[in-house]
Amino acid sequence: MDGAIAANEAQNGADWKVGVDIGGTFIDFCALEARSGRVASLKVLTTPEDPGAELMTGLTLLAEREGFDPTHMTRFVHGTTVGINTIIQRKGASLALFTNAGFEDVIELARLRMPDMYSLFCSRPDPLISRDMVFGIPVRMRADGSESQAPDLTAVERAVAVAKANGALGVIVSFLHSWRNAAQEASVKAAVARLAPDLFVFCSAEVWPVIREYERSSTAILNGYVHPRVSAYLTALEERLKGLGAPARPMLTKSNGGLMNAAEGKHACVNMLLSGTASGVIGASWLARQAGEDKVLTLDIGGTSADFALIIGGEAQFGTGELIGEFPLHIPSVSVSSIGVGGGSIASVDAQGVLRVGPESAGSTPGPACYGRGGERATVTDAMVVCGWLGHSEMAYGQLSIDAGLAHRAIGDLAARLGRPVEQTAQAILDIAVSEMFVEVEKLASRAGVDLRDFTLMPFGGGGPMLGAFLARELGMKRVMAPRRPGVVSALGGLVADLRGDFIRTIFSPLSGTSLPTIREAFETLAQEGRDWLAAQGHDAAAQLNLSCDMRYIGQSYEIEVVLSPEWLADGNTAAIEQAFHRTHERLYDFHDPDGEIELVNIRLSAVGAGPTLSFPETDEIDVPASPARRLPVYTGLSIETVDLHDRQTLVPGSTFHGPAVVVQEDTTFAIPAGTQARVDRHLNLLLTFPE
Repeated sequence: MDGAIAANEAQNGADWKVGVDIGGTFIDFCALEARSGRVASLKVLTTPEDPGAELMTGLTLLAEREGFDPTHMTRFVHGTTVGINTIIQRKGASLALFTNAGFEDVIELARLRMPDMYSLFCSRPDPLISRDMVFGIPVRMRADGSESQAPDLTAVERAVAVAKANGALGVIVSFLHSWRNAAQEASVKAAVARLAPDLFVFCSAEVWPVIREYERSSTAILNGYVHPRVSAYLTALEERLKGLGAPARPMLTKSNGGLMNAAEGKHACVNMLLSGTASGVIGASWLARQAGEDKVLTLDIGGTSADFALIIGGEAQFGTGELIGEFPLHIPSVSVSSIGVGGGSIASVDAQGVLRVGPESAGSTPGPACYGRGGERATVTDAMVVCGWLGHSEMAYGQLSIDAGLAHRAIGDLAARLGRPVEQTAQAILDIAVSEMFVEVEKLASRAGVDLRDFTLMPFGGGGPMLGAFLARELGMKRVMAPRRPGVVSALGGLVADLRGDFIRTIFSPLSGTSLPTIREAFETLAQEGRDWLAAQGHDAAAQLNLSCDMRYIGQSYEIEVVLSPEWLADGNTAAIEQAFHRTHERLYDFHDPDGEIELVNIRLSAVGAGPTLSFPETDEIDVPASPARRLPVYTGLSIETVDLHDRQTLVPGSTFHGPAVVVQEDTTFAIPAGTQARVDRHLNLLLTFPE
């Protein structure tokens, strides 16, 4: 960075806002100096053996390279994979579950569904709490919230003793109908705290007070399972930032695409399990709105996985039931589909001689063979190097240099087993990776009922631009929009995210004029909870309260979420609520029953506190053909062709060129197939269009 700029910022009092996202291979930084509008970005290899150490490394590099001053950091937002990795690797806390006597098998039974109904070989995952650590307590609450049997505290005492003897670090308390009345759970929690103060305790009703005991119990279990590691990580994070003299209160990205402070994250751990993937979609939504893109399919490829999401009307889509490893998450979250195919995904030949890609990943350590960090097995990144698309500049802001010889050696081992040339083997790896993504995206489009030909693909992450254009071509999409810094879009998401808290109450009542007072009272209670939550986060401006209800026709087993207007409750307008439900049902299932009786199950409220207003500079487009830096040989699938290589730094708004081509920059490499028209827009996005 120019020294004069740094000196001027220091003199005028810089205002740094920093977004950080940790992935499986890299930690990404996006730092905005708000007064000048200057954006700095960086990628640093992760340190799985010491999570959080890479954060200090990155902040130090930002200070050295960009003049970043942590004492002038007024906003720090952090997305982390500590929680989800704890679940995937099954390295969480040993837990005990206290439930009603006679209901000890609720976690084993779950919903009696197979993970994949089309597979004869799939199986349900082993629960996070083994059956011998589930304790039935004589206690019963009626469905109306009245007590039928008080908790047997003698049984609680015996259960605590056995749980501690078996190595439990925490207890999950989940009783029937606690969504209606949580007093029994609270009573047992107090007893456990008195008997064993060293055990942490979470009640299902305090984590997510929703009807259906399996969903409520499993959500509380996920929260407790990751609690010790997440809490320790966040405590260390706070201490590290404090040691730097940073005044910013550390904030965390949440699964719902919003933010919360780190202090809350220590006990509301389940809310941040999908923080990284959600951040990417929020960052992409912001970029889509800036560029005027109404319908976008996001493609976030890191070292371990590829994540897909839909942006419609410039907004991310939300849902429940997203998978955390092998387990469903029943709190609101940004709807993201994932598959275990990333840049570090390992290619192998199985016992039947079939080439496979993933889900095992080389991660950051040892990483792909071409990184020269000890990896010897072929990966998707190595295949890109062998084909010639990758390896023509330093990667990750100068932290990695590609060793093409090591990539050829790794791919060559597979080629020898398959009896095929090295380039053809590398191309086969890329084709398999793209085809596996194709299948997952088609599932997503079918569930959402959308035609992807109407959408623009936005690839980001370190690996998104490498494979994005090839996937778009296979899907029949006509446009690709790659942002200026695709490698740090998830970190950008943290910078632009709002505070967002989700609250729920189960009502379970027919929709009628007589039930409106109950619904109105629940909404007012949730609204106050939302305002109080925002105040606790340090937000003192106006709050946006979004209301929705889970509704169904009486007799249906499951409900749909319907967006409502608070004015309908205030005015007693049941007709408007009914019509909103019918319209939503028609949109989702292509039919509705105008005479059907409607039942309201849950009322939901989302309290949103707007984040800072950010904008990046725009430049008018001047049509000019781009001049390639040089030409290089690339294996494009059938033969080796000589293609243009462009440096992203030299591409200005209005620059145009044709594929096949390679575009290199500090955080990623773009592979652009033949027949593609490329143009840089006024936001410095790279737009690709395919011929009709």
